[in-house]
Amino acid sequence: MDTDTATDTDAVEPDVMDTDVVIAGAGPTGLMLACELRLAGVDVTVVERLAERTGQSRAGGIHSRTLEVLDQRGILDRFLAAGRLEPVGHFSGLYLEFDEAESRHPYPLTILQPVIERLLEEWGAELGVRVRWSSEVTGVRQDADGVTVELNAGQGAQGAQAASAEAATLRARYLVGCDGGRSVVRKLAGIDFPGTAATMTSLIGDVELPELTEDYVWGGRGEGGHWSAINFEPGWHRVITSEYDHVTDPEGPVTFEQLRASLIKLIGTDHGMRNPRWVSRFNDTARQAAEYRTGRILLAGDAAHIHFPAGGQGLNMGVQDAVNLGWKLGLVVAGRAPEALLDTYHAERHPVAERVLHNTRAQAALSRPDPQTEALREVFASLIVYDDVNQHLRDMLTALGIRYPGAGDHPLAGRRAPDAGLKTAAGDTRVYELLHTARPLLLDLRGSAAVAAALEGWGDRVDLVEARAEDDTWTVPAVGEIPAPAALLIRPDGHVAWVSAAGTPDTAALQTALASWFGPRLGRRTRRAR
Repeated sequence: MDTDTATDTDAVEPDVMDTDVVIAGAGPTGLMLACELRLAGVDVTVVERLAERTGQSRAGGIHSRTLEVLDQRGILDRFLAAGRLEPVGHFSGLYLEFDEAESRHPYPLTILQPVIERLLEEWGAELGVRVRWSSEVTGVRQDADGVTVELNAGQGAQGAQAASAEAATLRARYLVGCDGGRSVVRKLAGIDFPGTAATMTSLIGDVELPELTEDYVWGGRGEGGHWSAINFEPGWHRVITSEYDHVTDPEGPVTFEQLRASLIKLIGTDHGMRNPRWVSRFNDTARQAAEYRTGRILLAGDAAHIHFPAGGQGLNMGVQDAVNLGWKLGLVVAGRAPEALLDTYHAERHPVAERVLHNTRAQAALSRPDPQTEALREVFASLIVYDDVNQHLRDMLTALGIRYPGAGDHPLAGRRAPDAGLKTAAGDTRVYELLHTARPLLLDLRGSAAVAAALEGWGDRVDLVEARAEDDTWTVPAVGEIPAPAALLIRPDGHVAWVSAAGTPDTAALQTALASWFGPRLGRRTRRAR
């Protein structure tokens, strides 16, 4: 008998996982995704190559849809208390009007990225998120069961929730690269990053400008480029200069004197610029990952898409990537939904980023300093005053106009659910308050026995709430007012997966939606939420 030959009774050693999901990158996207996964009961470890926060902040605001997402999780008040609402938004420097009927949060929130990261990190600590600092991803190997992540691990750690990086590898079921535009995860996974090259160079810095008043925003366009200064906090401004047809090495050194010289070149003075906190450089390179998922490796945020930061869309898009992916990955890790559910992440979010790259290219082009573009801007400015044009651009920048395909023909299908006021047996509430747990929600607004019966077998994953809408009509961005629906199935990210307008609900379509998004029928009990 050959003793080296295994028999049917030989035990197979199980694949031991260190964690369910590794997230590379502790920026807003990575932290938001980690929190979403914890709400889904997933064990998650965030690894970050930096030893600590730098305090630098390119992003400085949160748009309406992201404010709604934070409201859906019950943490919006933390952000509102740390920032200030400004009724200011623009498309290539041409100002837009906002509509208070479209959202409870129609205006952008001015808040710097380090503050956003601190608040998300605090929330993550409450949920049990682990952050390992000084842990840079250097290698990735995936197989049928999981991903082995190799780390160049130092000993730096920060915060009560951070652990020292003592292990050289981590074994996980999935890896998500949220590690920025130069993503190591994307490169190691062999994912292409096609796009367009830079045509300009922008410098950015936080400085004192004693000769300027502390108006919120100041700027203009001149020969060769444009500039702006934003007063985020008393005593200092964020200065940005952009020079067209002047491309420098993005990896080269950046100095305060370069920023000062650029502003003088554009407007003839530096307005007493002094005491820089930090300076950096960016350009209008626009690239997008060819695929957001390859096997057990996924990408989100800047690792999946980079673009000119016109309109402040980048951070917002990354957070919304995380909220789209989190609940799907949570269901797959828990074994409640098939792995094919993860393919919908690319199918839904890739076109969104594609449109953002398109509109930021257009904004960069519309800011070129030449007579032809100046004429185009004047024509464009005359169009923005029309409500339909203003709304189209506003809903594009705020992401309130996003509609995912495949949910049906109803005006709400595929769109984010409005935060409608509701009356329940337990008292008054709102749609977004019912999404705090990040669970799917079947909202029955007519007391239909057929709707409740159709949910049987999905109650372990979907909450059923019976309520009455406070208003007979709901306002839907890019659509207008519609009659309040009879029932709707809302995904954890707030988007509508099924809707019934009136009359007899199509429960067969409801069950198809339940199975498609939340996995096959399992139990027999329905959990009723308030």
